[in-house]
Amino acid sequence: MQIINNKKLFRFESEMPDGEFATLQYRWLKGSMVLMHTIVPASARGKGVGGELVKYALDYIRQQGLKMIVYCPFVAAWLKTHTGYEDLVNDAGLKP
Repeated sequence: MQIINNKKLFRFESEMPDGEFATLQYRWLKGSMVLMHTIVPASARGKGVGGELVKYALDYIRQQGLKMIVYCPFVAAWLKTHTGYEDLVNDAGLKP
């Protein structure tokens, strides 16, 4: 699965074989990346696509030396079962 950071649309995205996109949308707030919403097409659900988007985004955040604020419930749930990313959370923390 190929994932890119589409900076123009403020989202991490992966095109699915059927032409639809799985996305993790973000915004910026005072230098932190705010993870807003994860969308995975019905045809790709349950196949780990959302988790791959989250991992890619968090690895990107780490590589860029950024912090994050999490509004997305999917990302918040993912973080509960995947350790090692706690240092990326901005002082504002997790919102859901």
